Amino acid sequence: MNNYEVRKLFPILDQEVNGHPLVYLDSAATSQKPVQVIEVLDEYYREYNSNVHRGVHTLGTRATDRYEAAREKVRKFINASSIEEIIFTRGTTTALNTVAVSYGMENLKEDDEIVISYMEHHSNIIPWQQLAKRTGAKLKYIPLLEDGSISLEDARETITPKTKIVSIMYVSNVLGVINPIKDLAAIAHENGAVMVVDGAQAAPHMQVDVRDLNCDFFAFSGHKMCGPTGIGVLYGKREHLEKMEPIEFGGEMIDFVGLQESTWKELPWKFEAGTPIIAGAIGLGAAIDFLEKIGTDNILEHEHRLAAYALEKMSSIEGLTIYGPKEAEKRAGVITFNLEDVHPHDVATVLDSEGIAIRAGHHCAQPLMKWLNVSSTARASFYLYNTEQDIDMLVDGLVKTKEYFTNVF
Repeated sequence: MNNYEVRKLFPILDQEVNGHPLVYLDSAATSQKPVQVIEVLDEYYREYNSNVHRGVHTLGTRATDRYEAAREKVRKFINASSIEEIIFTRGTTTALNTVAVSYGMENLKEDDEIVISYMEHHSNIIPWQQLAKRTGAKLKYIPLLEDGSISLEDARETITPKTKIVSIMYVSNVLGVINPIKDLAAIAHENGAVMVVDGAQAAPHMQVDVRDLNCDFFAFSGHKMCGPTGIGVLYGKREHLEKMEPIEFGGEMIDFVGLQESTWKELPWKFEAGTPIIAGAIGLGAAIDFLEKIGTDNILEHEHRLAAYALEKMSSIEGLTIYGPKEAEKRAGVITFNLEDVHPHDVATVLDSEGIAIRAGHHCAQPLMKWLNVSSTARASFYLYNTEQDIDMLVDGLVKTKEYFTNVF
């Protein structure tokens, strides 16, 4: 299946925006959905909408089977050891907060250390800030090299025997940097710390093997990988999850409820209180089927090719600054940039008038913006449905944007 055949499977892309063919370059924020996922969601609500794990009637059994089948698809997709290690959440943010509260509050004390980096998304900063405040632990940052990447030497200097948690994003949503998670996990474990991975920008774009990475926790979201919004995954090693307490309580997660005491279900259901995100999980399962048919290696290769093409074309625009590694193979399909003397929001607005959707702002990474010495940036992010023609239209749009503001001002 070539790229143009893949593109036809995404109905939303077949439209005009502001009189121009849609060029969607904001997949790092959320990906578009193929018809296979849309049809599965429609089928659930039309044919077997029912709660799971509770009823013995036909619809309930069918919904339960599909919901748990999706869990097994996730397990295989990231190569976890068992379904007990796969917890469905509302997204990456919820998953990371679960680790910070459930694991962190029980395992950290005053003067312990939590290590993250300057490139982290706010979802991988604020939970650790709050954990540090509540426990008296110290939050430390691994410095970045000039191109925004992390050196293992700096990691070894920052992570110490006092470090109890290291939490790093696999792929930067701003710089596109692919971090050496396996090596960072080894350093964390050498110092007695657990390795937490924000995999939101990795799971959609590359093969993930949590056992090979040897991470302790891995979090990602469905909506960035062709799945529905509102569904995510927390992977945790069973040895940790069994010792952790739930942070939400109610139906679905209980075994026995007495007047004064209650007990919990076994893994993974003790962490899934209330009616779960049934349609979302089933839709995520369909998205995984779709991505595996395309091939994660093929997706990453395609993004590297697009990134190389975009870096070459965009570098020819005078006054345009690109952030992050200059080598396409060192980054995922994300190009963050600024156009001299033009605010990123103005860049995005002009491009939108040409039907080109990009992101502008701080990208939920204000500490990184400060490190870059900017208040905001523009970002174009690519996925399996994008083409070189999309890049050409982006470059043409940027040239028009520059000409417009040069002539106006």
